[in-house]
Amino acid sequence: MNKLVIETQHLHLFYSDFQALTDITLNIEERKITALIGPSGCGKSTLVRVFNRMNDLIEGVRITGTVNVLGENIFTPETDLILLRQKVGMVFQRPNPFPLSVRKNITFGLEIHNKHDKEQHDAIVEASLKDVLLWDDLHDRLDHSALRLSLEQQQRLCIARVLAMKPQIILMDEPCSALDPIATLRIEELMQELKKNYTIVIVTHNMQQAARASDNTAFLYLGELIEYGETKHMYSSPKEKRTEDYLTGRFG
Repeated sequence: MNKLVIETQHLHLFYSDFQALTDITLNIEERKITALIGPSGCGKSTLVRVFNRMNDLIEGVRITGTVNVLGENIFTPETDLILLRQKVGMVFQRPNPFPLSVRKNITFGLEIHNKHDKEQHDAIVEASLKDVLLWDDLHDRLDHSALRLSLEQQQRLCIARVLAMKPQIILMDEPCSALDPIATLRIEELMQELKKNYTIVIVTHNMQQAARASDNTAFLYLGELIEYGETKHMYSSPKEKRTEDYLTGRFG
């Protein structure tokens, strides 16, 4: 087994009186793509947002259990949320570029957090765009509005914006749901390149995407982790009947 970068033990999460996650124990390996699958409302997005404490922004959230990210308990009072969210970047369901230039989208976080001297920003912009295979397309349009890009380019730019902050883990919450099938495949190909240097956790409602793109898969149902293991084994011979029923389309 590879080094573990996220270790979750007996995690329970409540939204006021509603229990959204029940007794989740899950270990995520370094430089692998881990897919979270399951029907709508099963807790996939809630779980992925635990890992960088995005759920803190929701009123009435209560969490018990332990979550270690990169070897540190993220629920101690000493946890620096800004530092955590730099280490654990997030890409959302719909592309959400800022209404700024391509260049400013990438340097925005650097400027807010005073990371790097401004002289280094051009090199970071170039490296980040190269990482998401956009440099050749955009190197002469860096000062154009990011809102003029195609949806696929916007989503790649959002990933580049995360990469500029030098994370170790990238969370992706249904990053292809707004994209057409060709753009979706291109983002999946990009993920394969990125996992050489980053750990990726992807929430997807698309079972075919999980089968194509991920190394490991976690199946959630009604807030519980039903099964977790290597994707190829889960899809070929699931251990749990509920997993088999979901993967074969009997429910969900």
